[in-house]
This record gives sequence, C-alpha cells and structure tokens, in this order.
Amino acid sequence: MNLTIDIGNTNIKCGVFDGDRLVYSLRLASSASKTSDEYGLTMRDLLESNGISTKDIDGVIMSSVNPNLNYTFEHISQYYFGTRPLVVGGGIKSGIRIRYDNPKEVGADRIVNSVAAYYTYGGPVIVIDCGTATTFNYINAQGEFLGGAISFGLKTSMDALTSATAKLPKIELVAPAEVLGRNTITNMQSGIIYGFIGMVEYLVRRFKEEVGDAKVVATGGLSEIVARDSSAIDVVDRTLTLRGLNIIYNLNRKDRQKENA
Repeated sequence: MNLTIDIGNTNIKCGVFDGDRLVYSLRLASSASKTSDEYGLTMRDLLESNGISTKDIDGVIMSSVNPNLNYTFEHISQYYFGTRPLVVGGGIKSGIRIRYDNPKEVGADRIVNSVAAYYTYGGPVIVIDCGTATTFNYINAQGEFLGGAISFGLKTSMDALTSATAKLPKIELVAPAEVLGRNTITNMQSGIIYGFIGMVEYLVRRFKEEVGDAKVVATGGLSEIVARDSSAIDVVDRTLTLRGLNIIYNLNRKDRQKENA
C-alpha cells in the first residue's frame, strides 16, 4: 500500500492506496507547533482503527506548500513507516510537461492536481483548487501544463474582511437563497460566495476564449459550495490531489526500488 500526504497551509490530507483504489483517507490541521510524534501517533492510531497497520505501507509520497512541516513529515515517514518519502519537486517524473517561464515556481499542489486531472479526465482540462488560495491550472490535450491563475480563497477572503472591519462578524460560509441580502449576515454571505463564484466563472470563460473549450474539474474543501451555484464546473473531485500523488508515486516506483535496493 502507498501512503500519500498533501501538506497544505490549513489542512494536511492523507490517503492510503491499494493499487489505484483509495482505501482510507484522513485530514489533520496544519500546525507548526505540533511535533512529529504528535502527528505520527495520531496517524498511526487512525490507520490502525481502520484496519491498516504501519507495516502495510510500502511507500510514502508527499507534496507540500507549507515548508515549515516538511521535515516533520519526512521524519514521520522514516520513523513510523520505515521508508524515506518521495517528495514532489524538481527531477521527479510527473507524466506531464511543465511549460512555464520558470518550472521551479509551480507549486507541488498544482502539479499533483494537474497530473490527476489529465490522467483521469484527459486534456484539455482546467483544474480549480478551492483551498486557502484558489489556483486555476490549464493542461492541454498533449499533457502540457501551460499555466493558469492564482487568487484568494473563500475562507481567506472572509477572514480578511472580518479582521479588517470593526463591526462585521464572522459568518458561516453558506450561500443565501437570494443574492439580494436582507441583513448583514446574508449581505456578507452573498458578497463573499456569489462574488467568488463570479470570479471563477469569469476566469474560466477567459481561459476558454484564449485556449479553447476544456473540461473543468474542481477540487478542494470548498469546491462543492462553488459548484452548487455555478454552471462553469463540470466535475467536483474531492480526492483529486491524493490520486495525483498516487499516480506520481507509481510513475517513479521503479526508480525508488533501485534506490532502496
């Protein structure tokens, strides 16, 4: 079995794969103050409670946009799972070609999502990851990552609004029934959520005007909120990142076996 770890700014998503099948997944809060043992023991206990032993894990792959936690999870991989993790970055086989001004600038999460979308849905495809930041990635029919856009996330924009204003309260990210809000809460929900959806739809439309029609796949914790009221999204795939990591691990499996021989 392979263990996939996606280290984000807000959450850490982990998945266990038996071949191409996702057997179990878990989510942890990202915190630089937690030790490797705190994370490691939590992961071990959650896996074992679902019938998965640390000894069942043959390989580990991780991607990260949070460098503060990289060493922590590299240590967890070696100490708790007995293997050095494969880290998504320069020199790794991804199965797609990065056609970017500086390929090293492309975040590991964007590469992983692009790989999963291309191998699962084919190209051309636009991948939208609705997380702490919102990323838009375009992969053409030849499996080439051509670029995209980076914008604010839903929760990020809400936090910025409430922290910078004295009277606006924290709100639940739920779309109101009408765009025309009747009180402060629904006004904020309308502006944040429907305004965000408008941004997504505008960027998707402009992408298609520039490069042609493409399937649009959304992922990330808040993707369903967007997809519920948007016609721009064709598919919501919450496991996209984990499956992308598993695909990349399998592409590099032979090289890993040579290193560990």
